[in-house]
Amino acid sequence: MSDQLIGVFQNPALLLGIPLALAGAVFMSLGAQYQHRGVEKVERISGTEGNEGLNAAQIKGLLTRPSWLIGTLMLGMAVICQLSAMSIAPLIVVQPLGAVALVVTTLLNARVSGHTPTRRSLIAIGSCLGGIFLFVGLAAFYAVERPIGDTDLFTILAILLVVIIVLGACWLILRHRMRALFYVTGAGILYGFVATLAKAVISRIQNSDFDWLTVVCVIALIAAAAVGAYFVQTAYSSGPPDLVIAGLTVIDPIVAVIIGALILGEASEAPLAVVILFVVAGAVAVFGVFGLAKYHPQVLSESQELGIVRGSRGADAGEAGRPDAGGPEAGRPDDASTGSAPQE
Repeated sequence: MSDQLIGVFQNPALLLGIPLALAGAVFMSLGAQYQHRGVEKVERISGTEGNEGLNAAQIKGLLTRPSWLIGTLMLGMAVICQLSAMSIAPLIVVQPLGAVALVVTTLLNARVSGHTPTRRSLIAIGSCLGGIFLFVGLAAFYAVERPIGDTDLFTILAILLVVIIVLGACWLILRHRMRALFYVTGAGILYGFVATLAKAVISRIQNSDFDWLTVVCVIALIAAAAVGAYFVQTAYSSGPPDLVIAGLTVIDPIVAVIIGALILGEASEAPLAVVILFVVAGAVAVFGVFGLAKYHPQVLSESQELGIVRGSRGADAGEAGRPDAGGPEAGRPDDASTGSAPQE
C-alpha cells in the first residue's frame, strides 16, 4: 500500500493533470449551457420538440445556431483538456474531477433560467459530488496501473458493442416514452467507454504500440462519442443542462472506473472493505443523479409539481386555485427566491 501511495503522489505530472481536468470541467459546463440554449432556439423555430430524438432538420438547424456552435467549441476545449490530463495523470483520478462541472452548470442555469435551487436539489447535488470525491479519494490510495493487453481491449470492445446494441434497441422501441434521464444515462455509459478507450489509445501511442487493434479502438471511440453526443443533444431538449451534466459527471467516471477495476485490474490491490466503500460511494452518487432528476426546480416547475411559474411568481403560486388559498398572498414574489416546495 505504501508503494502505491508513493507512486501516485510522487508523480509530478499529477499536479498538472489536476488543473487541466478542472479546466476541462469548466469548459464542459459552459459548453453545456450554450448548447442547451441553441437546442431550445431550434425547437422554438421549428415548432417541434426533440423528446423523441432530434430529427434531421433540427440537427441541421443546430449547425447554424451561434450559441450551439460556441458551446461545441467549448466542449472541444474540454475534450482537449481532458485528453491532456489523461496523458499525464491516472485515469481513475482525472476522470471523476469533471464533477466540478455540475456545480458550475447548476449555478449558471439557476442564473439564466431563474429557477433557484431547492433544498432537495441541493441535497441531490451534494450526493453527486460527495459520492464522486469519496470514490476518487479512495482510488488515489489504492489504484494501480498495469499495461493494457490485447485481451483487455477485446473485452472492452465486445462489451461496448453490446451496450450500443441494447441502447439502440431501447431507443427504437421505447423512444416515445423516453425522457432526459434515459439519454443522460446512455450518454454517461458511452462516454465512460470513450474515456477508457482514449486512455488505452494514448497509452499505446506513448509506448509506440500503434497497431491494427489500436485503430479499431479509435474507430470504436469515435462511434461511441457520436452516439453519446446525439443522446446529449436529445437530453438538452427534454431536461435542464445541469441534469445532463450531473449524469455525465457521475455515470461517466463510474463506468470508466468499473472497467478499470474489473477488466484492467486497477483495483486489484484494494482490500474488501475498500471495495465495499467504492460501491457505497458510487451508490450515493447515483442516488444524487436520480434525486436531481426528480427534484430539480426546473423539472418540477414544468411538470407543475412545484408551483413556480417561470418569471416572477413564487413557489406557492400553484396553490392559488385552491379554495383555501385565496387572496394575493398565495403567489408572493418573495417566495420565488426561496425555491421551496409546497408543504406535504
